[in-house]
Amino acid sequence: MKIGLVSPYPWDVPGGVVAHVRDLAETLIDMGHDVSVISPVDDEDAPIPPWVTRAGRTVPVPFNGSVSRLIFGPVSAGRVRRWLQEGDFDVLHLHSPETFSLSLLALMNARGPIVGTFHAAMARSRLLALLQSPLQVQIEKIVGRIAVSPAARKTIVEHLGGDAVVIPNGVHVARYADAQPLPGWPGDGGALGFVGRIDEPRKGLAVLLEAMPYLWKQHPELRLLVAGPGELDEPVDERVVLLGQVDEADKARVYHSVDVFVAPNTGGESFGIILLEAMAAGTPIVASDLDAFRRVLNGPDGGRTGVLATVGDPESLAHACGALLDSPKRRESLRRAGLASVERYDWSVVAQEIVRVYETVAVAAVGPVVEDPESVEAPAAGSPAE
Repeated sequence: MKIGLVSPYPWDVPGGVVAHVRDLAETLIDMGHDVSVISPVDDEDAPIPPWVTRAGRTVPVPFNGSVSRLIFGPVSAGRVRRWLQEGDFDVLHLHSPETFSLSLLALMNARGPIVGTFHAAMARSRLLALLQSPLQVQIEKIVGRIAVSPAARKTIVEHLGGDAVVIPNGVHVARYADAQPLPGWPGDGGALGFVGRIDEPRKGLAVLLEAMPYLWKQHPELRLLVAGPGELDEPVDERVVLLGQVDEADKARVYHSVDVFVAPNTGGESFGIILLEAMAAGTPIVASDLDAFRRVLNGPDGGRTGVLATVGDPESLAHACGALLDSPKRRESLRRAGLASVERYDWSVVAQEIVRVYETVAVAAVGPVVEDPESVEAPAAGSPAE
């Protein structure tokens, strides 16, 4: 099949949606499909794969408890229309089409076999409530709807109407299983790990840093390995090692470098790809008791693959981490359970489920996935400048 994928967020900025689009594209190509991706790219010198088309730069916009980098304007709309015309796709697959970014631009200029994957989970959204009627006209063009989690599906039902099939995020299990630890890690004193943007409050690093003094009372040589972009406002203890932004290979090595991986997120999560990565690496997990995390760690067969701590509570987090550090037997049990559970999320499995949606949509829809090139113009007034 000729498949067009649209990423709403910049290709060169780390993020869950971008990683999903990248991994899906690579898997589909390995399966023999003809794939093209269009995506914002903020750095003109950033290397991109030959199958990615640059759509322009983004602007930062606060959204869903963090800062999203979005793109919306007539220049990008023109690039999207040209990409659609030249691609002549059998199926167009949009990611986060409800955001004011590239996916919505593509949706406004497309028709026919269209699939949309919804990644966000929001209990209440004034923006979506306000825009429900205008968005509905466009969203109804999406023939196949996918939600990455039950929470994301609930957002679709409550805010946009209709329903969606739940297909989870994927992970390249072998890439994480085969990685080696970083030199000198985890060490005799033990190590905890954190992966995520360090200056984004909802990722919860501040909660984990508050938990460390409780842990150091019983484990004075315990180290914390932190990987992710951003800067902290205050200096940290020398036992906290900040790696900064790492590439995919080194991220896999981080999971192998710690005794326990910690996901102290405080909210706004619809799935939890970091949990799958840690499970694929065979690393025991302590995570905040968020609905999205609970669903992943409880496993499809009802088995527990991680330990949950009270959201935003440093003492609860410290207790959960300390209990695992003190129990090699429990860590081994969780490691084995995680390795068994994560196989269901391997991209070889997830991509097949997505392809089945493509095939259903392609049969049901009629006509090419592009409108008349002059039929739809993106609104300029009130749109972020490119």
